[in-house]
Amino acid sequence: MTTPVTITLLGEPKGKGRGRVGKLHNGRPVVFTPQATKNYEGMLRDAAGKEMAGRVPFEGAVEVAMIAQFMPPASWSKKKQAAALRGEIMPTKKPDADNLLKCLDALNQIVWRDDAQVVTATVRKRYGTSALLVITAREITSP
Repeated sequence: MTTPVTITLLGEPKGKGRGRVGKLHNGRPVVFTPQATKNYEGMLRDAAGKEMAGRVPFEGAVEVAMIAQFMPPASWSKKKQAAALRGEIMPTKKPDADNLLKCLDALNQIVWRDDAQVVTATVRKRYGTSALLVITAREITSP
């Protein structure tokens, strides 16, 4: 088994944006990725590259644990913010957990060869004192 890799990206976690459809001059539709998604995935790739520090991408099955941490809204009362920080209130807001997972595409050829290698994935959304995304990946062997 290889050593796990943990990637931390500071700032509000973002999910993969929905592809937008535009038209070329010849009238054929083309789907493009929103610029905000490209920017976020670029930051995630940069953070992963630094964390991998020249390590070879995983070749086998991979297990991923993702934590998306949000700050409680400033508009909430101090009592409600404290409850959120204790885990009594969960962030049931966007981005959706499945859209957070779609950002794993950004780690292709850096952490693993292809995200098809991910056989187990968990996503936890929670409140914390800072906004960040933490992804831990490890190569696993069959039981």
